[in-house]
Amino acid sequence: MAIAEPQVNGARTLRQQCKELHDRLEAFLREDLPTDILRQTQEQTRKSLTVVQEALKRYDLSALSLSYNGGKDCLVLLILYLACLHELPDLPDSLETIYIVSAHAFAEVDEFVESSSRIYHLSLERLERPSMKDAFEEYLEKRKGIRAIFVGTRRTDPHGHKLTSFDMTDRGWPSFMRIHPVIDWHYREIWTFIRYLNIPYCVLYDQGYTSLGGTEDTHPNPKLRVRNNTGKEKEAEFRPAYELNGDEEERLGRE
Repeated sequence: MAIAEPQVNGARTLRQQCKELHDRLEAFLREDLPTDILRQTQEQTRKSLTVVQEALKRYDLSALSLSYNGGKDCLVLLILYLACLHELPDLPDSLETIYIVSAHAFAEVDEFVESSSRIYHLSLERLERPSMKDAFEEYLEKRKGIRAIFVGTRRTDPHGHKLTSFDMTDRGWPSFMRIHPVIDWHYREIWTFIRYLNIPYCVLYDQGYTSLGGTEDTHPNPKLRVRNNTGKEKEAEFRPAYELNGDEEERLGRE
């Protein structure tokens, strides 16, 4: 049975949010769950929490930031990060966060990033630049104390296959440690976590989008197109993202 929790309340302080999410994750990890996918997601959660906890040992919170774009992977990362902060003796009012805006960004993504940033107390630096490299250079020039950034990359993402939990940036990039707590999560595990813990997510995922970029290179996933009673596809109807199963089909809606 899923842990039924209301959507988080924006009136809570950062510490209250962290404590509430910590308690929900602890309850999830204690459960004797009935399916393989739920048990796999439990194990991924444990491993990822260990990575976040290691990052908090290596770096002061003031030296850490989060790369957040409102996507499903970043959302799972955000929840894990917050859950690990509840016992820190000193928390700021909000957490350092960079939002690198996609070219031709979806209004729905922008709205979700803004609303979730308020709920989760993210101090959001919004940057729309020609490249991620340019955005990070500008961000770190403004935030000279940042030494490491949490990133929601998974191994099945482009350029993700060789990454580990902690990787310095490549030559020619601004220097910082990239922290990848969800690097080994699979698509189904991401959605199992979000839905079992009742985490609000961007509405585009309910419209058949499975990987979010910009409006000119991102479409609903064709594997999720609804078929009528005769087996023919309906032109503009798609099932929600969480009904897709395989990692290999996740980016079929991206150009």
